[in-house]
Amino acid sequence: MGEYKSYSMELGGRTLTVDIGRVGKQANGCCFMHYGDTVVLSTATASKAPREGIDFFPLSVDFEEKMYAVGKFPGGFNKREGKPSTHAILTSRVIDRPMRPLFPKDYRNDVTLNNLVMSVDPECDPEVVAMLGSSLATSISDIPFDGPCAMTQLGLVNGEFVINPGYELRHKSELQLTVASTREKVIMIEAGANEIPEAKMIEAIYKADEINKEIIKFFDQIIAECGKEKHDYIHYEIPEELNAALYEICPPEEMEKVVFTDDKQTREENVAKVREAFAEKYGDNEEWMALIGDALYRYEKKTVRKMILVDKKRPDGRAIKEIRPLAAEIDLIPRAHGSAMFTRGQTQICDVVTLAPLSEAQKVEGLDPYITEMRYMHQYNFPSYSVGETKPSRGPGRREIGHGALAEKALVPVLPSKEEFPYAIRAVSETFESNGSTSQASICASSMALMAAGVPIKKPVAGISCGLVTGETDDDYIVLTDIQGLEDFFGDMDFKVAGTHDGITAIQMDIKIHGLTRAIVEEAIARTKEAREHILTNVMEPVIAKPRAEVSKYAPKIIQITIDPEKIGEVVGSKGKNINALIAMYDVTIDIEDDGSVSVCGTDIEKMNAAVEAIRIITTEFEKGMILTGKVVSIKEFGAFLEFAPGKEAMVHISKIANARINKVEDVLQIGDVVRAICLGKDKMGRISFSIKDCPKDPMNIGRVVASAGPEE
Repeated sequence: MGEYKSYSMELGGRTLTVDIGRVGKQANGCCFMHYGDTVVLSTATASKAPREGIDFFPLSVDFEEKMYAVGKFPGGFNKREGKPSTHAILTSRVIDRPMRPLFPKDYRNDVTLNNLVMSVDPECDPEVVAMLGSSLATSISDIPFDGPCAMTQLGLVNGEFVINPGYELRHKSELQLTVASTREKVIMIEAGANEIPEAKMIEAIYKADEINKEIIKFFDQIIAECGKEKHDYIHYEIPEELNAALYEICPPEEMEKVVFTDDKQTREENVAKVREAFAEKYGDNEEWMALIGDALYRYEKKTVRKMILVDKKRPDGRAIKEIRPLAAEIDLIPRAHGSAMFTRGQTQICDVVTLAPLSEAQKVEGLDPYITEMRYMHQYNFPSYSVGETKPSRGPGRREIGHGALAEKALVPVLPSKEEFPYAIRAVSETFESNGSTSQASICASSMALMAAGVPIKKPVAGISCGLVTGETDDDYIVLTDIQGLEDFFGDMDFKVAGTHDGITAIQMDIKIHGLTRAIVEEAIARTKEAREHILTNVMEPVIAKPRAEVSKYAPKIIQITIDPEKIGEVVGSKGKNINALIAMYDVTIDIEDDGSVSVCGTDIEKMNAAVEAIRIITTEFEKGMILTGKVVSIKEFGAFLEFAPGKEAMVHISKIANARINKVEDVLQIGDVVRAICLGKDKMGRISFSIKDCPKDPMNIGRVVASAGPEE
């Protein structure tokens, strides 16, 4: 097997161990990571050369969740792991976002970072281990990479910060923060929070940053001893002669006019004209025509950055802190349970909320034992027409899944509990138009749609994004409030923050440079707070300030009761016989929790009440004096058996059917008759008996079809 090196450090009260040269020796870089009993194999591989004609950096990040890691079989027919789970996709994105900016900008070789989760210790989240493993594997490899970077998760439990909390503490925490850093600066932030104040959030970010710097010191030792020399690669540069020709066709002052407009389509048409003019003059130069797209992109980028940083002018003419025109409305979709539209400039989101019984919650199979279902689902769609393009719909990609998860994270802290609102909730954000910050518009639209649907959220939530353009020094920068698409493409940062009037509920920060100073982070958080207050107070709350008192008439209604948990089996019945009979009889759905909570869901309130009454009968012991309505289900010589609810029967002796003496039960009762009967208590044999003739308020003493035991046929 050969020699290998092992390194260890204490991290958050547990031991992090890295084995180098033990496994995966044919990868460019490989780390066998152990954190507690969590084991992740992290590898970094690169192609020998770039694919022909490629004009971007093809980085792929995978986080493979193996069910053997938690001692389980995969669900489904094949008993084999299939496509990545939502959590695996989100984890891959968290690894990708801080690492991508650290590769050379002109690197075009295919790179794959793979993380194989082989064992999971509930106290040691494999997500952290995979991030650290990816960074270290790339850093010790021969792949060009300006790392390492490190990542720490931080929780807040009982007012105290917790480093890399395990699954149990994470679900108790007021804060779920992930911070990635280089040696000098913060490079990525991801957070979900229960209305954490801005100052506390900044404190948490830099607490995590301190820990990251300790991890990087540990990594530096490993890299010094095990790191390979970085390989050379084909550098992609635009010939100066091409740039000069482009500047001649469209001088810098003209390029400013090309990009200076608040209409995305107009700008794209202007840029297309420049390209056409270049093609008319240099169309025969195949080498230049192959590079003109990249050259034009760089020219636009240089122009926009100069306008913002030097001239203090934004491409659409707004002031640095100015938000684009805003609009909000609700109830666009007549039959939806709740709907709202939020518009910010040329970004427009329509969110539609659907309510369903808790049984419709999304079942989740993953490595976290505390997440087995999702009661609230937020899904985001980004069709090609929203940006004026045409391409077939292939379902949600990683970006769409990430945006939906961010909006979900922002709204979860204000949702009511299952006890307060026993519904499963699905919010779908449809992108009608896109020109930057659709994820934050989704949060605003979803917040209003939830209130319009009658979901009693605690407070409305709004989201906004800030951008950044930097110069040559750390002090030379401008933070932009509410970035549009162009400022996102050509800028250095997309800093998204969502929250209520009282605090932050979600953060997602992506950058294209090698980190942010603390001054930039603090200014961005302060700017988003100011903008969020404006959106909530002046745009959203005038349209809908609080949840409607009732759900839509088109939404299912739910009645909740609580029964003795010991009686659950009686309600369900053998092989579900009783509960299925109730569902069919009353046209409802019934959800029963282990604690005895029962939710009856339907659209006809009378049938729902009848179902609730039937459940009460099933779970109530017969007592003397109790009057019930039942259906004759069986006739014997000695009497008749009445069913008061599925699985709940009792016998009426022939002598207790009528005042006058009868020879046969069939002389008075037939199977299917519905009668009222009173409980007489226990007879001499200790058996519960009922009487029809002694039941009050029934002058005929028979009570045939006095009341219905179920819906009318």
